[in-house]
Amino acid sequence: MSGAPETALDIAASVRSGERSARSVVDDHLATIAARDGEIHACNAVLDDQARAAADAIDAAVARGEDPGPLAGVPVALKDNLCTRGIPTTCSSRILEGWLPPYTATVVQRVTDAGGIPIAKTNLDEFAMGSSTENSAFGVTRNPRDLTRVSGGSSGGSAAAVAAGYAPLALGSDTGGSIRQPAALCGVVGVKPTYGLVSRYGLIAFASSLDQIGPFANTVDDAALMLETIWGHDPMDSTSITGAPAPLAGGADVAGLRIGIVEELTDVEGIAPEVRAAVGRAASALEAAGATVDRVSVPSCTYGLSAYYLIAPAEASSNLARYDGVRYGLRVDGEDVADMNARTRAAGFGPEVKRRIMLGTYALSAGYYDAYYGKAQKVRTLIIRDFAAAYERFDVLLSPTAPTEAFPIGEKTADPLAMYLSDVCTIPTNLAGHAAMTVPFGVGGEGLPVGVQVLAPALGEPVMFRAARALEAAAPR
Repeated sequence: MSGAPETALDIAASVRSGERSARSVVDDHLATIAARDGEIHACNAVLDDQARAAADAIDAAVARGEDPGPLAGVPVALKDNLCTRGIPTTCSSRILEGWLPPYTATVVQRVTDAGGIPIAKTNLDEFAMGSSTENSAFGVTRNPRDLTRVSGGSSGGSAAAVAAGYAPLALGSDTGGSIRQPAALCGVVGVKPTYGLVSRYGLIAFASSLDQIGPFANTVDDAALMLETIWGHDPMDSTSITGAPAPLAGGADVAGLRIGIVEELTDVEGIAPEVRAAVGRAASALEAAGATVDRVSVPSCTYGLSAYYLIAPAEASSNLARYDGVRYGLRVDGEDVADMNARTRAAGFGPEVKRRIMLGTYALSAGYYDAYYGKAQKVRTLIIRDFAAAYERFDVLLSPTAPTEAFPIGEKTADPLAMYLSDVCTIPTNLAGHAAMTVPFGVGGEGLPVGVQVLAPALGEPVMFRAARALEAAAPR
């Protein structure tokens, strides 16, 4: 694509003023999907008819003199693990192929209530388990910047949809980096909000103490618009934070802000030199804008990856027990109930999901619970304490988002550990329950996007967005 993509804020303003019809906006974006998705494969389903009907309703509201909302006429891509009533929601798994949810996720309802128009359900690693969207039962999503490369994962379809111009906004879920890592690889903004700030009602669970829904956008201000649309208390989610969040007011003033570069995430083995250099340039840009920058140690981050790959699979093995061939989704007949259950799960789940179920079940089994799962939870507590100490000295922290630029499709599929290392910089924030986001900051040695991660304490989104706007303004063009 040439030139800067049109922002969600601009689209909504033009539709609300009547300068432009929501129908024309939707038709333009559907045409982009039709032209490009044959090669990119970001979408599991394109919601042509529903999107056009929603656009017509918004245009009718504008004609009546009504305000359709802050997202008026803005196309939004939805990760295909967000329930949409009457529309297939598959989690990119054969075990849910064709399932029609009887209800809609809270975040999707809030998007539509604000005038946003769901335009597609996007591809993902099966049940959000992966870092490249190569684990989808429905095929790989390619990176719009280079079709031979991965789009990242697990929300690779949502990241690619925004990068390819299918929609200016998308929603994904982030359990260990699944918004931030693909956003970095595709060159867009991605936000993992504070755990509990955004309702998870209607998100099909992977690891319930880690999962959080957040936005993808081309600009920081568009990401703020989307986050303010979907956040807030929801009685349908027992982990939802009560009270009104502080607004993400515009502005990029970082004068006097204290910013720490996390040593354990920047100096860890596997970080490409050009990615480390981008973090250095980002820190220098913030310093030039008036911030104070120093290095900081968060020692227990070193164990984040190990702790995560015990906690997340343990929760997944519990959450995925519901896919038994009885209540919904795929059913493969067997000689008895146990045989039917085993055959269904063998046919319905892919290799990575089976790997994590087995790992999690083992970690929770008698005799191993204390040695593995219990110890991982203690490490999680240490990570929370170490971050708390860092945030006593600093307002926000900086690190790489992903260790490298987008890697070639197929390069890491035979080596699960190499794939897991793709999330080494993002996982600690999920374990702590804090906020983090990635901002595009130039390109690496192969000409592909590099993202810089901004981390903030729980409910620290306002200061995080200030720093992110400053980085966006200073990013190499």
